[in-house]
Amino acid sequence: MKNTGTLCVHPLDLSGTLDGAVTAAVMPAVAYAYTDTDTMRYPGFYSTYNQQRLGQIVANLEKGSWGMAYSSGMAAITTAILSFAQQGDHVLFSRDLYGGTWKLAEQELPKRGIRCSYAGNTLAEFEAQLQKHTKVIYLETPANPLLSIVPLKAIASLAASRGIVTIVDNTFATPLNQQPLLLGIDIVVHSGTKYLGGHNDLPFGVLVSAHAEHHDRIMDTARTYGGSLAPQECYLAERSLKTLALRVQQHNANALSLAEYLSVCPEVGQVFYPGLPTHRDYQLACDQMTAFGGMLSFELNTSPEKLNAFLDHLELIRPALSLGGVESLICQPSTTSHRALSAAAREELGIADNLLRLSVGIEDVADLRADIEQAMRRADI
Repeated sequence: MKNTGTLCVHPLDLSGTLDGAVTAAVMPAVAYAYTDTDTMRYPGFYSTYNQQRLGQIVANLEKGSWGMAYSSGMAAITTAILSFAQQGDHVLFSRDLYGGTWKLAEQELPKRGIRCSYAGNTLAEFEAQLQKHTKVIYLETPANPLLSIVPLKAIASLAASRGIVTIVDNTFATPLNQQPLLLGIDIVVHSGTKYLGGHNDLPFGVLVSAHAEHHDRIMDTARTYGGSLAPQECYLAERSLKTLALRVQQHNANALSLAEYLSVCPEVGQVFYPGLPTHRDYQLACDQMTAFGGMLSFELNTSPEKLNAFLDHLELIRPALSLGGVESLICQPSTTSHRALSAAAREELGIADNLLRLSVGIEDVADLRADIEQAMRRADI
């Protein structure tokens, strides 16, 4: 069995390539010949060879049975949930969610007669929120934007005992830092736009299942809701994955270094990074992750005006909404990813107005630290 870093470079054998080419061919065909209806090849929703290949590559990284690529992370998330929840069912979400997933739960799923509720980060909170018609438990860990950690193995065991399907958004962790399927989770989804693509230039999503029997059910949903990914984009995603292990290793090291620096910086309040012993879920993160990722958040002890000045004065770190790329990006969740929540809801979740989310890139960490220091100085913080 190859290690995950090797699988990034050598994800599949060469039997599917042309003339033994090391790089996969781009094959745009969506129609497949058949001789009779019994042998008709119906691989999906106008899916291509490259789309299925990319899904299987990520499945191998996640130690799953099979996978499929989609046009976005939200397409993968929506397909996963709607494959197992229908009118009259209940979906239980972890409380801390990506804004797009929260909007899906609050606005779109109820239109289909699917009831949604939320639990905190403990097994007891999830068990207390289960209902008679709960069909899906959806988790995000580490979560956006406070990097909270959910106990995957315990929740997976609880769900399995009641026939509930578990889905985990593994975007922040990547398959290099966390493999939920090995902890008993049924399905993993990724916004591949983030770390898997890694260059802030390629939107796509991936769904991976631990169970071969999920294939037909999920693909039937995918055919209905669409989300096909063009073969050229699949090829670019596969190329990006070859450097995933190297990139994630640098993301991890840089983020830990900056988190340690910020935690003793007098201008900074709380620092949220699961690799810090001061993080609420540090021990749980140590139990289910091999490293702690490239995302962190911190509270800057200053006025709104000086916080904006700090962002304006950054030179290497760019204010932007995405994450997981080689470039370091920063944003203020209260005015960006979580602006749709009321001020009271943000306060309940612990998302302060002075909270900044930092996606740490692969630059030299000394330069990133110097950039933060000069921006603080110029903003007079």
